[in-house]
Amino acid sequence: MDKLTEYLNAHREDELHPSEIANLLKDLDEKSFDEAVHSIPKELIADVALELPDRYFGDIIESFTAEEIAESVNELESDDQTDFIQELEEIDEEKAKQVFEALDEEYQADILQLKRYTDEEAGAYMQTEVYTAKLGQNVHDVIRDFARLRREDELENVTYLFVTDEHEKLHYGVGLDHLLIFDFTKTLADNINENPEQYRPIFATDHDDIDDVVQKFQKYDLASMPIVNEKGRLLGRITSDDILDIINEQATDQMYHLAGVNDDAEEDENIFRAGKLRAVWLSINLITAIVASLVIGMFESTLQSIVALAILMPIVASMGGNAGTQTLTVVVRQLALGDIAKHDAFRTIKKEVLLSLGNGLLFALVMGIIASVWFDVGMLGVVIGLSMIINLLIAGFIGSVVPLLLKRMDVDPAIGSTVILTTVTDVVGFFSFLGLATLILL
Repeated sequence: MDKLTEYLNAHREDELHPSEIANLLKDLDEKSFDEAVHSIPKELIADVALELPDRYFGDIIESFTAEEIAESVNELESDDQTDFIQELEEIDEEKAKQVFEALDEEYQADILQLKRYTDEEAGAYMQTEVYTAKLGQNVHDVIRDFARLRREDELENVTYLFVTDEHEKLHYGVGLDHLLIFDFTKTLADNINENPEQYRPIFATDHDDIDDVVQKFQKYDLASMPIVNEKGRLLGRITSDDILDIINEQATDQMYHLAGVNDDAEEDENIFRAGKLRAVWLSINLITAIVASLVIGMFESTLQSIVALAILMPIVASMGGNAGTQTLTVVVRQLALGDIAKHDAFRTIKKEVLLSLGNGLLFALVMGIIASVWFDVGMLGVVIGLSMIINLLIAGFIGSVVPLLLKRMDVDPAIGSTVILTTVTDVVGFFSFLGLATLILL
């Protein structure tokens, strides 16, 4: 708590940063945290709560009244207000209702509008606060109005002026750097008409898939993007900081899915829920392990005859699994980034299969020599070499095909891919190695 008090005292005259307060709170033990929470400036309660991991959210809202929370929520931008209310509803519906009813009416309307969208739609991530001007406005007046809004702290993170007509239909987007070199005595329309194509906005509709919006931000290096409805009417904007949050969240989801865990469950303090979801994937993994063991059981007599096979067998399966994981990780990530087009699937599969085949030939030669010298059986090196080529080739094929197929079926490519890959590489590895040993060595 001392660090938090020092920070608050040191920045009493300056702008306090919610993320710094959140970082200091996370370093405290439970008792100190409960005491320090009350030191948070009232206007920053909601900001700090959103900066902290989800497990702290309940502790924050329990420490303040609905009126105090509402006062801080009024200071947030519309997208953050919506996120806060939705998160509060999951913890305490009654308090969420009290906070919502205590907000300004215009903020209530914004929240209700944004809550209509699903998590996959661009509208769910937009801010309704936008800097706009009409085509017929004088540039000098526009800049004067913008300066006033910034002084009154009505706008932040503004890089573009969105130019609309009298019906709020979006026509152009003008960067502030361009606005400053316009002829101040002319209207926006007069300045823009000198080179209208330069100011054509890159936009998205409110029901567009958020993944498509993320790709547009990355493709065009955007700082913000206007969001319009199906008639072209300007509704709001999505800023780069929101996109960064989405990218981080998607990357986290992918890592968790590849490991067979759930992001929401892991953030939850309920150990039973997290354990239950992990147990589901572990159960599936157990079944696949049993399948692999049944394959080994088919060659029990071969293993009894040649003990060296039991020593070398894990190497084949391990190499196949690791090679497949490399391919799987690359393909899943490229799919997430939009680097693989629909017509590009064959090229991706071909590349990954050739890479796996090349590595298979290399390590088949290395392991073949090691096995031959180790056990003084030349043909044993041939067996393990051929098996490694087969398994790595299949690993590359499965590691690229499975996520592509899942993507085609509109399923997250990360979900289930690891289990399928592990099963195939184990079964193929054991079957090819022991099958070839039976045919060649016995």
